[in-house]
Amino acid sequence: MIRFVCQFCEIISNKNNKMNLRLILLFLVVHLSGFAQNARKQLSLDDAVLMQRGALIPSNLQGLQWIPGTVNGYSFLRDGNQLVIKKVNESNEKILGLDEFNSKTKNQFKRFPSIKWLDANKFYFKSGNVYCSYQIIDFTIQNLLRHPELAENLDYEERNNLLAFTMGNNLYISTAKDSALPVTQHKANSKIVAGQSIARNEFGINKGTFWSPQGKHLAFYQKNESEVSNYPLLDINTTPGALRMIPYPMAGQKSEVASIGIYDVAKRKTVYLKIEGEKDQYLTNLSWHPDGNYIFVAHLNRDQNHLQLKMYDVRTGKLEKLLLEEKNNHYVEPEHGPYFLPNGKEFYWMSERDGFNHLYKYDLSGNLMGQITSGNWIVDEILGFDSDMKYLTVAGIDETGLNRNVVRIRLDNLEKQELSRQDGVYNYILDPRGDLLIENGSSLELPRRITILSVKEPEFYELIWEAKNPLLDYEISTTELIDLKAADGTVLHSRLIKPSHFNPQTKYPVLVYVYGGPHAQMISNSWLAAAPLWMHYMAEKGYLVYTLDNRGSKNRGLAFEQVIHRQLGTVELQDQMVGVDFLKSLPYVDTNKMAVHGWSFGGFMTISMMLKTPDIFKVGVAGGPVTDWKYYEVMYGERYMDRPEQNQEGYEKASLIPYVKNLKGNLMLIHGSSDDVVLEQHSLTLNRAFVENKKQTDYFTYPMHGHNVLGVDRVHLMQKVLLYIEDKLYPNGK
Repeated sequence: MIRFVCQFCEIISNKNNKMNLRLILLFLVVHLSGFAQNARKQLSLDDAVLMQRGALIPSNLQGLQWIPGTVNGYSFLRDGNQLVIKKVNESNEKILGLDEFNSKTKNQFKRFPSIKWLDANKFYFKSGNVYCSYQIIDFTIQNLLRHPELAENLDYEERNNLLAFTMGNNLYISTAKDSALPVTQHKANSKIVAGQSIARNEFGINKGTFWSPQGKHLAFYQKNESEVSNYPLLDINTTPGALRMIPYPMAGQKSEVASIGIYDVAKRKTVYLKIEGEKDQYLTNLSWHPDGNYIFVAHLNRDQNHLQLKMYDVRTGKLEKLLLEEKNNHYVEPEHGPYFLPNGKEFYWMSERDGFNHLYKYDLSGNLMGQITSGNWIVDEILGFDSDMKYLTVAGIDETGLNRNVVRIRLDNLEKQELSRQDGVYNYILDPRGDLLIENGSSLELPRRITILSVKEPEFYELIWEAKNPLLDYEISTTELIDLKAADGTVLHSRLIKPSHFNPQTKYPVLVYVYGGPHAQMISNSWLAAAPLWMHYMAEKGYLVYTLDNRGSKNRGLAFEQVIHRQLGTVELQDQMVGVDFLKSLPYVDTNKMAVHGWSFGGFMTISMMLKTPDIFKVGVAGGPVTDWKYYEVMYGERYMDRPEQNQEGYEKASLIPYVKNLKGNLMLIHGSSDDVVLEQHSLTLNRAFVENKKQTDYFTYPMHGHNVLGVDRVHLMQKVLLYIEDKLYPNGK
């Protein structure tokens, strides 16, 4: 633009120039047009936060699914106002528009509702509190059932048109005739809770009801929290404020007592499984046998180092047999129930017993029939068999830990064959016949690609969607994946985001974003390497933004994960310092202007890095941080730290309270006042220690927010975090 202005000034100042006014105007139009086309938008923080999952996410085919009862038929929603029905390898489309759908169903949907196909010609959807079906041939609609407005935890059984749901602490069923048949009738104020997930959603538990394959029985979790201590959360929405008490079992304290009920729909009777053993054992991975007569439960002792898979008769609740056991010196963590072969006599069991999550085949007598998958990679999902039962198709994480691809296993010789055409992180849907796969995902440079693959013919490949780069019109930072080595030689993945205007001759401040805890992976070969857009916003403001996945994070195998056992924050800190040393080695890093930020376990790590390596970071912002593991929940905390009485030294070393005297930089703690995951007691206790040690820190509370600050308030949160970092790194302005 500067050069253009100079050129224009030269033209109009040249007295001998014969150029007329029209030519001057043409010159202006051409150059200004070119400048406008080359100029790119600057990413605002509002855009980065609020549009991260909206306009700035790579486009997708919403509601993409196979249609049962068809040959290679699938459907998806286009632009929210069209249901598109297609077949593989055919260009013809059948389209149901939103206006037509609203007219036929007498609805006023602004966007097409989520649907699920019941057969080749009929799907169901939800309108308010009514489940409805729609017939695409004769355009007929049928109200299937209705549930009460206050119903929660909905679980629809489509074969028999039944709905399980909870209200309060009780479980109910809706039918075509009855909107609320009670399954349990515990008192309203009782601490016995039915139909909801248990164990605070650990062990892969994310629901509390489980329909049998034929829909004749409903299995459900029930928990008795009578001995669990209550924790007060302040509700400021009333005058005066009121306390909301939640049961919260802290490490070493008494926990919930779980049970499992089996409700017979026809008889309207419940049988409870006859559970033996410790009251506070965990009942996990509840699964049905294909015939609906037996149910399987993975029992895990409270110390979480001994698993037993047991089989129960649903008619009597009696234990039929113990099928298998697993023990580990650190912990066993079951997250998947048995997967039955079509014959119903054999099943696959997922286990990390050889160091990586793999499949093992058992019969119903509990005999191990062999290991099905092996190697330094991870199986995390069984997709199913092909129509000839010659191949098993699974999805999993490759040897690097960065890619998620699809693999088929030839069952007669267990030969492994990768079906994916490219590296990246992909999700898969196997068609009802087991022969075709929908592959949907991205890589570092690829926003999204959706293809159809053949299980039997690896050369078959149909591209059905490829997203454009939603950031094409923005100045966007560059992303590098960098491998480093831990002290023991283990490869650690890290990500460095540089400004688009990066100049290696310039010294840049650094923001280290850290999580570092189990069950999380910050870096993968997915779009933008899984970095949120606020990091790119910060980079464009002239920062380097760096993240490292330390040992203890997921998708790298059991040894990588379990090294943190009984010493949370120790190995993780060592690995994070490997990343810091790398940053210090870069000539363009301003080592006097380094900041660190993290949330939850990342908040714990942020404070650890500020207090245990106090000379490195000038500023830190810790959100929802764990500060003392004795205040954290039983299920997660005891898995990694054991009970406080079993690991007193480990708890004392992991607590951040004794290290407050080391603080040198600027530290802000942020906490939601209604956080029921990491209780505010963590931050308040640490703040008290700072006061007692005459250390000045900053504190900000998000009233009535839980563990995450969501919605429009999240923009305020990120402004709070990033402005604090800038103000403390550059107190006199940048």
